[in-house]
Amino acid sequence: MMHQRQEQPGEWPWPRPSKRVRELMRRGAEMVLNAPPAWIEEIDRATLSVENMKAIADDPVLAAATRRTNRANLFHWAASNLRDPAAPVAPNLGAEPLGIARDLVRRGVSESALNAYRTGQNAAWLRWMSIAFELTSRPDELRELLEVSARSISSFIDATIADISAQMKAERDELTRGTHAERREVVALLLDGAPLGPGDASRRLGYELDQAHRAAVVWSDHIEPDLSALESVADALSRASGAPRPLIIIASAATLWVWVPGGAEPDVERLSLVLRQLEGIRIAIGSRGQGLQGFRRGHLDALTTQRMVARLGSEQRIVRFDEVRLVSLVTHNPEGADQFIKHTLGTLESASPEIKDALRTFLDEGCNASRAAARLHTHRNTLLRRLARAEDLLPRPLEHSRVHVAVALEVLRWQSSGA
Repeated sequence: MMHQRQEQPGEWPWPRPSKRVRELMRRGAEMVLNAPPAWIEEIDRATLSVENMKAIADDPVLAAATRRTNRANLFHWAASNLRDPAAPVAPNLGAEPLGIARDLVRRGVSESALNAYRTGQNAAWLRWMSIAFELTSRPDELRELLEVSARSISSFIDATIADISAQMKAERDELTRGTHAERREVVALLLDGAPLGPGDASRRLGYELDQAHRAAVVWSDHIEPDLSALESVADALSRASGAPRPLIIIASAATLWVWVPGGAEPDVERLSLVLRQLEGIRIAIGSRGQGLQGFRRGHLDALTTQRMVARLGSEQRIVRFDEVRLVSLVTHNPEGADQFIKHTLGTLESASPEIKDALRTFLDEGCNASRAAARLHTHRNTLLRRLARAEDLLPRPLEHSRVHVAVALEVLRWQSSGA
């Protein structure tokens, strides 16, 4: 078990600053603890934009954990300086950094990813310099404040990285001793296209690869996920598909990779009943595929679905790749997708959900008003009034832009702010 390094009373690795500068540090720390969201978002963007963090930035669970860790580190340092300004800050070994250490190891990410802490440190330092210039304009105070701040922040980050790195090594040693490690390694090789024989891989996984599959990703939005609850949802997915027990790989503390044998379409209503009892758990269901190629393709489709859900901020808890294949392509460039929606829908974008839903359903039913009204459980005249209102709001006549309007409305349906 790891222990935080504690500085002994009176033991400072740098000259003790003046009383005035310690007070400035205290006031600055208080400002950090009450920082607006934009400040922290700057650090998040900087951390996740590093080249070797791309795999983490693309993964909704790991990206969210990284953001939580950034906040935890920032507030840990500020809280320490509020209590004892300018004193050495012990490394942050709370739930957030140790949790992401476990997840990084399970995803096969090396300690080099911890260099992203340096990028976050640089972004935080730029913000802290702005705070320092707000606190004082006296050159002597400002120089001393910046010198002790730089030492404090650098020392804190160095110690935190060192201890998290040690935790990652311990976690890796533990994983390599279990059967989970072997199965995770086999799956990683298969997904990377390594020349691994299907027969040997099937034996090592305890799962037949020469069959149809439907892959899925099951994950939790909770900070402290319940692995047993995630596994129960994976089993429920298999039952809803009328299949035997699936292949389950623990990708991280909050994520399971799942392959259901047979690849049958799951009963979503049945699955929804299970999820209603387990808050915060979601499922992204990939396409059906055959053999080793289908094993890989279905998994990639499930990951694409999961990332699209996170990208759009969708609140849907069960999402099938077949539902969102087009939306995923359209929204791969978020800025371009937003421009497309605004150009296509005009003021209809901000219309009531009832009006947008009426037009979307009408288009989905082949512009048949009777079928659309029946599907919406509304009177046909009510539907026609809503359609007329939607036409008024569109920037161009519907008859000349049906395909574009249908696509734009479908994208809105999957956004958190959509109908």
